[in-house]
Amino acid sequence: MRVGEALIGEGYEVAHIDLVVGEKNGPVGMAFVNSMSQLSAGHTPLLAVLRPNLITKPPALIIPKVTVKEMEQAEMIFGPAQSAVAKAIADAVEEGIVPKDEAENLVVIVSVFIHPKARNRDKIYYYNYGATKLALRRAMEGFPDVETMLYEKDRSVHPFAGRRLTKLWDPPYLQIAIDLPELEEVKNVLRNIPGSDHIIFEVGTPLLKRYGAEVILELRKERPEGFFVLDLKTLDTGNLEARMAADATANAVVVSGLAPIPTIVKAIKEAEKTGILSVIDMLNVDKPAEVLEKLKAEGVLPDVVELHRAIDVENKALPPWKFVKDVKKYDVLVAVAGGLRPENVGEAIAEGADILVVGRSITRARDIEGAVRRFLQFMKPDTDQFRVMTDF
Repeated sequence: MRVGEALIGEGYEVAHIDLVVGEKNGPVGMAFVNSMSQLSAGHTPLLAVLRPNLITKPPALIIPKVTVKEMEQAEMIFGPAQSAVAKAIADAVEEGIVPKDEAENLVVIVSVFIHPKARNRDKIYYYNYGATKLALRRAMEGFPDVETMLYEKDRSVHPFAGRRLTKLWDPPYLQIAIDLPELEEVKNVLRNIPGSDHIIFEVGTPLLKRYGAEVILELRKERPEGFFVLDLKTLDTGNLEARMAADATANAVVVSGLAPIPTIVKAIKEAEKTGILSVIDMLNVDKPAEVLEKLKAEGVLPDVVELHRAIDVENKALPPWKFVKDVKKYDVLVAVAGGLRPENVGEAIAEGADILVVGRSITRARDIEGAVRRFLQFMKPDTDQFRVMTDF
């Protein structure tokens, strides 16, 4: 069985094709017959025909994705869409995309999208012709290969969802710690932070204590694509609080390095189970490496270790990035917090810091955008800044 997909066009007439190709005597052939014999209201399957009484080889079954409710909509399926799919398959055989000697042995199931508001028959025809032919070529060539998928998964932008970071794959990142307790003030800060693939947001404990974990849902109204770290600083019930963070749509949850090892283990495992990242904040932990050794003995490690110097000791203790190498050997991302300024960011990155945590020097700045850009100059360019992507 081979699988192909393609999207071509714009507006209501946009064509999105999903298809499978397989042998008549295999699972695709069985699905082909079942689809013809088990009809579903509003999704009536129809054979692709070049003209009445002339089907394609390989035979193709068209199945509408959108429920057909009106005759005008049905005419678009049984007219330009049906003709376009048939012509694309016939041309694919002629051009060798589908081997001619295999045409009698194969069948194709084509899922066709026709928007109820689509009206331009020419666009419907040409978009569906191109999308079907492209999807068929991709199916026969096995596109994409695994390496292409892995390369593109964090670089690609979905037209209806944007880019949603689920892991921090391209450090360094600027993490903006939002410790302000007033929701409207926080929203104003978010509006003034420039867009960047290398900015993540930390929902601080003052905001959490006032509004609860689901304050993230309010913040997503301003930054729907944002990567939000929920700074719970968990000390007990690690699995429960990690689940609370996931339920609130957080991308990462913070557990305190002072918590009992069983609590940290449960938080890490729950975060992994729910698909979010785990962060250990080592604030007031004398020997972070000892905590990591204990976790390693339990068979778990966090995604991020935050080396955190408290504000009250900034003038007395070494900057946190001086200890990055002590925890880097555990194959984790390392965040540093405490005393970061534009003039020492380069030093922190040189020491191996992956995440640079900055708080009120940004959120309390008169020029928030300018303050952020002074840090962003040390980050990498945005993921697709230097390429124009349509498809492949």
